[in-house]
Amino acid sequence: MADSKPAWWVRTIRLIGWIVLWFFILFAALWCALALYYSNLPALLRLWAVAAFAAASIAVLFFMKPRRRGIGAFLALVTIVLVYWLMIPPSNTRQWRKDVSVLPWADVEGNKATIHNIRNSDYRTATDFDLQHYDRTYDVDQLRSLDFFMSFWAPIPFCHTMLTFGFENGDFLCVSIETRPEEHEAFDPLAACFKQFELIYVAGDERDLVRLRTNLRDEAVYLFRINTTPEAMRRIFLRYCTRMNELKATPEWYCTLTRNCTTDIPRKDGRDRGFLPESWKVLINGFVDQFLYNQGSLDQSLPLHELRKLGHINTRAQNADLDPEFSRLIRVGIPEIQPAATGREQ
Repeated sequence: MADSKPAWWVRTIRLIGWIVLWFFILFAALWCALALYYSNLPALLRLWAVAAFAAASIAVLFFMKPRRRGIGAFLALVTIVLVYWLMIPPSNTRQWRKDVSVLPWADVEGNKATIHNIRNSDYRTATDFDLQHYDRTYDVDQLRSLDFFMSFWAPIPFCHTMLTFGFENGDFLCVSIETRPEEHEAFDPLAACFKQFELIYVAGDERDLVRLRTNLRDEAVYLFRINTTPEAMRRIFLRYCTRMNELKATPEWYCTLTRNCTTDIPRKDGRDRGFLPESWKVLINGFVDQFLYNQGSLDQSLPLHELRKLGHINTRAQNADLDPEFSRLIRVGIPEIQPAATGREQ
């Protein structure tokens, strides 16, 4: 008597299992191909490596018997690529693009922090400028404000974000977490997932970092005041000082998904974020102002759409241009923080 077929639910589970397995195989194959294509191999060898991996994968998956052995051989290929990729080291000694060629660093002694290499370049156009830096000592006990910038370079749900620390004496220090491209490189969000760009904290004057985006690149820039405590502001400032020094001593990779201009910013209480983002709006960061508003991190006395309207600083920045009072002028009309018990997305 012939064996009966497995029950329908057993066949269904097996089918789902095979679909999940082949989805994983396709994802792993695509990841490995991209990891090899964006690896540190010479350009011609990268293409050959991708072709060799693809040919070997097809051979073991479709022609090696039994099927389990072929899948095992494919996993071995993936492991080899993964180990090789993990061993690609970041560097601080490349031919950097001029605007990110100088790393900032900090000397912290007690309540005094001296930030070295604060960028304040003299721009003729966004790409034609005289690179300039200065050093300045800040009294951490005099921190009075923390402001958050969102800069949109296109009508897409992604933006560049920055923080500015304001001090009682009227000084402002802006810090922008960015990629560190080489001379021949332009930003590519896909390549940035595969160890193509190192990470840099650019410490800058707002007449550089903000004005570059509002006046020269014509990006849409929004400024929001952050509702937090003096203790948290101090923690965030000192955390930024620590990160500058860490990156000067030991380079790290930028990653579009996990280590970027938004995910590397601490929480509003100054604590580091966890491995997983607190909201999808942190990853698709064109919506991060909604996340901050609902968290109570922004002014709760006005609807979010009003805060956006008041915080759109392009006209003020273009009028202020090279004025020494640039930082004060772009904040005209933006109300001081008026916290409330809860916030609602508007």
